[in-house]
Amino acid sequence: MSEYRERTTGEVKSQGEWRAAFPNMSLPRVWTSNVCDAMNIDPVLASPAATTSAYQTSVRDGVEQDSNGNWVQRFVARDMFADTTDDDGVTTTKAEHEAAYQATLDANTATANRSTRDAKLAETDFYALSDVTMSSEMTTYRQALRDITAHENWPNLEDADWPTAP
Repeated sequence: MSEYRERTTGEVKSQGEWRAAFPNMSLPRVWTSNVCDAMNIDPVLASPAATTSAYQTSVRDGVEQDSNGNWVQRFVARDMFADTTDDDGVTTTKAEHEAAYQATLDANTATANRSTRDAKLAETDFYALSDVTMSSEMTTYRQALRDITAHENWPNLEDADWPTAP
């Protein structure tokens, strides 16, 4: 979405909003520097989101001038959680909110990893049929899949944490 900043007031609007603000002006599809000068506006350039930590989010916070004099989007890192007090006067700390959020993330990751494990076991189920002799390597592999929930990195497994099929 193209945004433009009014030079005197600092007001930022989308291209569509500026078109509506100038209903009697015929505006081209592409706005050059001449069009911007006639409307007394400057383009606002896109910029990367703010660097965040685990419990922060990047939030748009207006515009600012960069070192080249261009107007760019401004992003700041904000905490996702804060201390809260409910209607009954019970206070929940920021740390408690973060712990609950992390528990939810871990539970979702664990569910996804269990599904992956179950699929890997299902791929080898035919080795466990009564008329098939399962190799000791396959038995070890299948047991390692069943034991994956006891892995030290559970539930945040990396590819290297999964056992290798024989």
